[in-house]
Amino acid sequence: MSSPDPQVRAARNPSTSPAVRGPVVAVTGAADGIGALLTERLAASNEIKQVIAIDERRGECADAQWHILDVRDPVIAEKLRGADVVVHLALDLDLETDPAARTAFNVRGTQTVLTAAAAAGVHRVVLCTSAMVYGALPDNELPLSEDAELRATAEATGVGDLLEVERLAKRAPRAHPGLNVTVVRPAVLVGGTDTALTRYFESPRLLVVAGSRPAWQFCHVEDLCSALEYAVLEKVDGDLAVGCDGWLEQEEVEELSGIRRMELPSAVALGAAARLHRIGLTPSPAGDLAYTMYPWVVSGSRLHDAGWRPRWTNEEVLAELLEEVAGRHTVAGRRLGRKDATAAGAAGATVALLGTAALVRRARKARRRI
Repeated sequence: MSSPDPQVRAARNPSTSPAVRGPVVAVTGAADGIGALLTERLAASNEIKQVIAIDERRGECADAQWHILDVRDPVIAEKLRGADVVVHLALDLDLETDPAARTAFNVRGTQTVLTAAAAAGVHRVVLCTSAMVYGALPDNELPLSEDAELRATAEATGVGDLLEVERLAKRAPRAHPGLNVTVVRPAVLVGGTDTALTRYFESPRLLVVAGSRPAWQFCHVEDLCSALEYAVLEKVDGDLAVGCDGWLEQEEVEELSGIRRMELPSAVALGAAARLHRIGLTPSPAGDLAYTMYPWVVSGSRLHDAGWRPRWTNEEVLAELLEEVAGRHTVAGRRLGRKDATAAGAAGATVALLGTAALVRRARKARRRI
């Protein structure tokens, strides 16, 4: 019988395996979502020496070294000793989470991770926010460069938290000399995600605000993970924007999706959205609408200059998104049950928005009866 392949022998006998000289990487939020995908990807890479996975529960990656704890616990500094890079993905951007609790977790968690990383001798922290921090504004350039001013406000879901994370990232190298911080900002993220922007495509009609000029750019989670790996391996410097090449106009989105538009005046759409959110009927504040009205497309030039390319196109990601949301029904950001969805489909989203006054009156009457 012939002798086993050298790679097989090395797998059977780790002592014969060549030493991996890559970095030791810690990933927070490693049990779910993007964190789980990145942990698996890094653990399988021959450019990574070891992966330390941190979360409040153990995930499925057997090749990572797991530590079960809350990222706000200062003991995390002990778990980061020996790590060269930390990728902090333990952020809560769930639409249904109480906003105050969400902010407390996101900001305190990021502060703790940055301080702990510096104390543990980590030389680089990679943070992930969103291209939403650039703001969706009518005078935005198409596309925006990575160095464009962050002009977003805290009026959209989670954006206030992301802006604070960005501020912490700016301050960290001054507070902790020797600590480098890279921020990665993806476009509309698709692939097992649930956001106000993915729910936009669960509506029976695509709301278009009169006079606006949307430009849609997506980012598949697989492309985000590959961009994060580039940052981990220091193949690219500076803050990074990541997304598919180019963008889709609203008319292209409607043609590809087969979903017809519903056009409303700005005052009606924004006023209705604000009132529905204020009385608790929808999870999305009116600020979310801006990201469906004005462009916030990013160039991704730094990654491109480093040789990175997205594997997915905007058309492909949109198709996957539509497949993911099939059978879900959302009006003004609120998920509907099957019975409600039938009514919404028959009446159209127009009724849901223009009928806001009736909903407000009903809610006020209910409160008075309590």
